[in-house]
Amino acid sequence: MLILNKAAGVFSKPSRREIYEFLRSFNFRPGKVFLHKLVLGIETSCDDTAAAVVDETGNVLGEAIHSQTEVHLKTGGIVPPVAQQLHRENIQRIVQEALSTSKVSPSELSAIATTVKPGLALSLGVGLSFSLQLVDQLKKPFIPIHHMEAHALTIRLLNKVEFPFLVLLISGGHCLLALVRGVSDFLLLGKSLDIAPGDMLDKVARRLSLIKHPECSTMSGGKAIEHLAKQGNKLHFDFKPPMQRAKNCDFSFTGLQHVIDKIITQKEKEEGIQKGQILSSAAHIAAAVQHTTACHIAKRTHRAILFCKQRDLLSQSNAVLVVSGGVASNLYIRKALEIVTNATQCTLLCPPPRLCTDNGIMIAWNGIERLRAGLGILHNTEGIRYEPKCPLGVDISKEVGEAAIKVPRLKMKI
Repeated sequence: MLILNKAAGVFSKPSRREIYEFLRSFNFRPGKVFLHKLVLGIETSCDDTAAAVVDETGNVLGEAIHSQTEVHLKTGGIVPPVAQQLHRENIQRIVQEALSTSKVSPSELSAIATTVKPGLALSLGVGLSFSLQLVDQLKKPFIPIHHMEAHALTIRLLNKVEFPFLVLLISGGHCLLALVRGVSDFLLLGKSLDIAPGDMLDKVARRLSLIKHPECSTMSGGKAIEHLAKQGNKLHFDFKPPMQRAKNCDFSFTGLQHVIDKIITQKEKEEGIQKGQILSSAAHIAAAVQHTTACHIAKRTHRAILFCKQRDLLSQSNAVLVVSGGVASNLYIRKALEIVTNATQCTLLCPPPRLCTDNGIMIAWNGIERLRAGLGILHNTEGIRYEPKCPLGVDISKEVGEAAIKVPRLKMKI
């Protein structure tokens, strides 16, 4: 059993007695035999502490997650040291829950897979430290995981998706378009040049003080925007989609956020209310920002599909677009992307909402994918480090921009 010394913030080596008690807690039966490879996945890249045990056929044998959303809602955003402390307090329990539910003894694991990049440095450090202690005790292979790679491959746990396919990853911390040619073979077509769409929606929600809205008080910023937008008129405000003249697949959300901030300030003056009070036009602003964001994301994705088909990187007739990440749970944005995939004869696939947000299942599955492919399996963890910033794959976004593909205008009737 791994013992967490909360005062020092380090893990101390367990005694033999503690290991014995740890194994007993899983109802370990020596005669039990697992025919498939088993991977324990551990995720602590941001504000969710998660773990899962998955086998090579895609069966989720056990999972557990501790969300910090409620804590961070009170502070108006993620505070890294707070996230770190919450990971420290919960990681041992979460891993133990995932293993207990799976009825798998730690000794039966084929490997341990853990997110090591990218993410919040303090959060990544907790997961990596815990995992390395576990790997050292159990003498199991370690599989370091790229968080974005895990999101991209999650769909293969659920559907028979063959390589290559296009992936759009949109969340609170990331926004990118990439061609997935293999388990660890990615071509980066475009990314956000500033902030991620989820971050922008959260900031708009905070500026609108939606946490004070009776219908939105327990929701994250993005969920609050989506909920309130249903009551608003998306055409009430005319926000222009960003980067309309740039014929590439990059994204930008900071400019849109600043425009919305000015509109909110202006409306507060018009309505004679102070910052922090709810505007009567809040629903209209939510609807307009959601629509503009959806249109921006849809257009860049449309260009990516056209580029890949033009270069024969994707099938002309049965190409697949996978959309994942927290923002992929937004049904309005999904509908905008459906319009694009229908127009380009592509299939749109999205993992269920619980697998779009950060989870241990995607990390364990990525571990299975790498184990099967024989990629990045470490038997010696000396020198392994977490990387807060780490690009995904080979960046060909410049080549995409040079192709300057013109995107046909689509009617976004959502």
